[in-house]
Amino acid sequence: QVQLVESGGGLVQAGGSLTLSCVSSGRTLDSYGLAWFRQAPGKEREFVAAISWAGGHTYYEESVKGRFTISRDNGGNTMYLQMTGLKLGDTARYYCVAAPPETNWYAQNAYWGQGTQVTVSS
Repeated sequence: QVQLVESGGGLVQAGGSLTLSCVSSGRTLDSYGLAWFRQAPGKEREFVAAISWAGGHTYYEESVKGRFTISRDNGGNTMYLQMTGLKLGDTARYYCVAAPPETNWYAQNAYWGQGTQVTVSS
């Protein structure tokens, strides 16, 4: 069993920065792909960024490219999302997810955290 716990969310002014962390417990995630999703009130959950199990490949939703950076520390079972140039539209609850290779993020054998709230103010 894997438990994912996000942290690092908070209230920040537009243009500011935050770094989210996602720590796993229960088993190593070295062989898992990792991703961040977010969900704003009244909207569907959407993909933000992903990183391959070895960390060699990263993927970003178009609106966050150049502003967000996803990374992972396999030995420490931690994933990060560095967010800079935050915009009002980035306000959402951010979730981390871990999935085995070639597995959909919403599959039964994927693991989701409870999320951390990011609020960007003007």
